[in-house]
Amino acid sequence: MSAKSRALAALVLAMTAVAGCAGDPATQPRSGDTRYVAGDGSMRLFPAAERRPAPEVRGETLEGAATDLARHRGEVVVLNFWASWCAPCRSEAPVLKDVAARTANRGVRFIGVDFKDDRAQALAFQRTQQPGYPSIYDQPGKVALAFRGLVNPAAIPSTLVIDRQGRVAARALGEVRFQQLMDTVTKVGDEK
Repeated sequence: MSAKSRALAALVLAMTAVAGCAGDPATQPRSGDTRYVAGDGSMRLFPAAERRPAPEVRGETLEGAATDLARHRGEVVVLNFWASWCAPCRSEAPVLKDVAARTANRGVRFIGVDFKDDRAQALAFQRTQQPGYPSIYDQPGKVALAFRGLVNPAAIPSTLVIDRQGRVAARALGEVRFQQLMDTVTKVGDEK
């Protein structure tokens, strides 16, 4: 492949990734679809009887430490898929930080998943936002792919709530709103 062809392919890939922050909510993905589309931030809570176990989620944080979902078994975990290049991600960051701080004493843990991003730009984003929780650096998108066929985090940003049994309890596609996230995390946290 020539240098010009590689450059064109890289440009098309970058434009496709950025397009994931825009789109029509009516084009939401169906099971097995891996396209990235915009969501409206609506939180969908799954009935306990329909919840499926979350896949293994582990990786290196932006700061270089190891983290994984399994170490938080017995706690509610909020996984937020974000990228520094995504405007809705920047907009929702204060909401996530606020909910994380307000629910930490209730056994709720937040883990970010920095998706398809440049590490230096993601670290700059982290320094600016100071979310108070770690983010896995997932440049190749392996964490998102692990959820394929289960409950695709098919928008950037996307937020998944994992219950105390390690099952996917809720999903929001697009920028989350404070009250919806707080209500969902509280409801899942109050489950026995």
